[in-house]
Amino acid sequence: MLFVASVAYVLGVRRVRRRGETWPVLRTIGFFALGLLPYAVIELGFLGVYSPELRWAFSTRVALLIFAVPAGIAAGRPLDLVPSGIRERFLASKVTRIFGNAMVATVVIAAVFCLFLTPIAGILRVNPVVEASLGIVVPLVGLAMVLPMMALGAMHTGTFIAIEFLLAFVELLIDSVPGLLLRLNDGVLDLIPDAAQTAPWWPSLLHDQHLAGDMIWFIAEFADVPILVILMIRWMRSDRVEAKGFDDLSDEEYDEMTRAHLRGER
Repeated sequence: MLFVASVAYVLGVRRVRRRGETWPVLRTIGFFALGLLPYAVIELGFLGVYSPELRWAFSTRVALLIFAVPAGIAAGRPLDLVPSGIRERFLASKVTRIFGNAMVATVVIAAVFCLFLTPIAGILRVNPVVEASLGIVVPLVGLAMVLPMMALGAMHTGTFIAIEFLLAFVELLIDSVPGLLLRLNDGVLDLIPDAAQTAPWWPSLLHDQHLAGDMIWFIAEFADVPILVILMIRWMRSDRVEAKGFDDLSDEEYDEMTRAHLRGER
């Protein structure tokens, strides 16, 4: 996945520059340094290696893959490298519009975190095929929410974005619930027995679950900050677009629009 993503991005940048357009170097640095590099560290480092054995490594890995990696990749603006026709069809699709708002993102992320409270988390963790596929599926789910959220700002009204902004604050509370329940529960919820004690520092079964709850809680609360920043930027852009639309109206058009609004017409 790292190789495919790197090659696709470099070819996209080369295609843009061949058209005579400029592509900021900071975007390329952001894509690799904030997106692919953390992904490599997560998947090839401690979290990826010990994910099948340690609950806290597994939960931390999933939380970072759905939060941190998509946000870092989005900093490289990969959608801007896609041909305009394909990008417009992608953004205009119903699925993209559904996933491209904070309302759905709140529900999806809360649902993912709630899986850690069920035996499903244990099944996902100990099954080698499923556990390995999460390294691809989870970041794609995060990208399906983050990329449209950044690109669709001008297509949503200020009121819609304001509602999203309020829901993002609600998400700060919702996302903390699974972590708190994992931390406070005195029974092992995934029903998977302890792995072999491969090192002196290896946590007990229950302590492992408590660490998983701590990490989910911390990452979820910290990772909501970039989402709030994205929504604030979208709100500012939408406000500028709406203000420009009003400025372009003549006095007669503005008066007619005001009268139509007072009559309850759209």
